[in-house]
Amino acid sequence: MLTDKPRQIVRGALRRVGVVDDTPLPPAWREVARPEQLPPPGDWMYWVFLGGRGAGKTRAGAEAVCERVESGLARRVGLIAPTAADTRDVIIEGESGLLAVYRRMGKRPPLYEPSKRRVTWANGSVATTFSADEPDRLNGPQHDLLWADEVGVWRYPAAWRMAQLGLRLGKHPQAFITTTPKRSKLVREIVGDPAAMLSRSTTYDNRSNLAEIFFREVVRQYEGTTLGRQELMAEMLEDVSGALWTTRIMETSRVGVAPPLRRVVIAIDPATTATEDSAETGVVAVGLGEDGRGYVLADLSLRGAPERWARAAVQAYHDLGADRIVYETNQGGDMVAHTLRMVDPNVLLKGVTASKGKATRAEPVSALYEQGRVCHVGVYPMLEDQMTGWVPGEGASPDRIDALVWAITDLMIQKRGGWVA
Repeated sequence: MLTDKPRQIVRGALRRVGVVDDTPLPPAWREVARPEQLPPPGDWMYWVFLGGRGAGKTRAGAEAVCERVESGLARRVGLIAPTAADTRDVIIEGESGLLAVYRRMGKRPPLYEPSKRRVTWANGSVATTFSADEPDRLNGPQHDLLWADEVGVWRYPAAWRMAQLGLRLGKHPQAFITTTPKRSKLVREIVGDPAAMLSRSTTYDNRSNLAEIFFREVVRQYEGTTLGRQELMAEMLEDVSGALWTTRIMETSRVGVAPPLRRVVIAIDPATTATEDSAETGVVAVGLGEDGRGYVLADLSLRGAPERWARAAVQAYHDLGADRIVYETNQGGDMVAHTLRMVDPNVLLKGVTASKGKATRAEPVSALYEQGRVCHVGVYPMLEDQMTGWVPGEGASPDRIDALVWAITDLMIQKRGGWVA
C-alpha cells in the first residue's frame, strides 16, 4: 500500500486532472484495521478469515489483495465467489470491494472489464474473475494469489480443488479465504489444512461500522440461537449428536436446478399464536421429480399473523404451479383452511392429522435423505440449521422441519397407520 508521502503526491496529481476532490484522505488501511483483518506474518499458504455477518471479511480480503498487487508480490490473481454475480457485485464493485479500496485511497482504480472477466492494474498485474458454480473454468488457469470468498456456500467443492491445483506461480503462492463458517465439508477441510492460518471475527467486533438499527432489529433475533453462533459469532459448529440430519447429508443433497417435476406441494405447519414471541409458521415447497426424487424448492417460513403466512403459501402455490397446499389440522384445524380460502377460494387443500410423534414422522423422511432421494435446490440456511440442530425429544417444536416432513410425506411416502388425511 502507499505510504503517506506517495499517497499525497498521487492525490495532488489526480486532483489536478479532476479525478478526486479535496476531501481529506481516510487513514491508511493498516492504521485502522483490526489485527484479525490483516494477513498474519509467517510462511503460510492459506489465510482463512472466518467472520460473522458484517465482520469486515470482504474489506479485509480486498485490501489484502490490493496490498499484494501494489507491492509486486502478486501478478496473476484469481477472484472466486459463489456465483459470477457475487464476484462482480461483492468482490469487485461492492462497497468493500477492490474498486472501493482505490476510491478510499484517492487513487485511480485498476481497469475492470466485465466482458473479459478481468481486472488490470497499472503495474501489469491481472486478476481474473471466476464463479464457484463453474469449477471447470478453473481447470487450467494459473495464479500466484487467490481470493476465495464465502466458500461456505459454494455448491461445488470441486471449484476449490481446481483453484488449488492452479495456485502454482511465483516463489510463494498464497490464497485468502474469507467466509462465514458454515457447517460444510469444504469449510472444515480448509480450516483443518496444516498449511492454513486462521483468523476469526464476530459481527460485534465491527459494530462501529454497522447501522445500529441492524443490531436492534436484526441481530437480536438471532442472539443466543444456534444460527446466531454461526452467523454472528463465527463459530464452527459440529454436528449435533442425535440429530436426524448431518452436515454431510446437507452437503451431498444440494443441486443447482430441479429436473422436470411431476407434482409440487406447499406444506404448512401453523403456529398457534401470532405474537413476536410465537413460533414460526413453517411454509415449505417440495416437488417430486420425474426421476422419482424429492426437490425442496422454497422455505417461506415466517413469524406473523395468519393472513401473512396464508398469502405466502398461496403465492408459492401459484408461482410454482403446485397441486395442493397440505396443512396440519392438529393446530388451528378449520382456521387454517378458512384463512387460506379467504386469500384464494380456488386453491386445492388437504388437511392432515398426525397421531404419532414428530420424531416418528420425521424418521422416514430422514431415511430418504440418507438414500439420496431428496435434494435441496439451492441453500436454505434456517431450514438446514433446524434440520442439523434438532434432536428428537429436545428443544422447541421444529416448525420448518414439520412443514418439510408433511410435504415429502404427501409426495413420497405411502399412507399408513397413524396418518389420517
